Amino acid sequence: MTRRTMIGLGALLTVGLVAGWTAVAAGHWGHGWRDGMMKRVVSSLLDEANVTDEQRQRIHAARDRVFAAVEAQRGARQDHLERALALFEADQVDEQQVAALHQEAEARRREIAEAMHQALLEVHDVLTPEQRRVLADHVRNLRARHH
Repeated sequence: MTRRTMIGLGALLTVGLVAGWTAVAAGHWGHGWRDGMMKRVVSSLLDEANVTDEQRQRIHAARDRVFAAVEAQRGARQDHLERALALFEADQVDEQQVAALHQEAEARRREIAEAMHQALLEVHDVLTPEQRRVLADHVRNLRARHH
């Protein structure tokens, strides 16, 4: 797999996750909307690449593991914000607590990144070179429209 393809597929997964997080952060829609919307986007892309039912099942399993990793971290975000605000409001900032908070956030990001990395490898192995090209081209087109 070329570096360009890895970046493209990583971008595809990232775009999906960012869109979902943005909707939730904006408070306009709940988790169900985001999850359903992103799953429809993935299904649409798979239709475009003419994947088989077996490929689709394996890709959906990888996608669902990424969503599960993100969901597992969802509750930690509010706790992290509250702890950060408490540190900010204090008369003296405890640098050790700030560093610990930062390390916890980095660990959560790493867990999600690892799930995305594994999904990227699994999806790559499931798809044919032509199917990967179709998806990579779609990501490039999305990127060109948004930049």
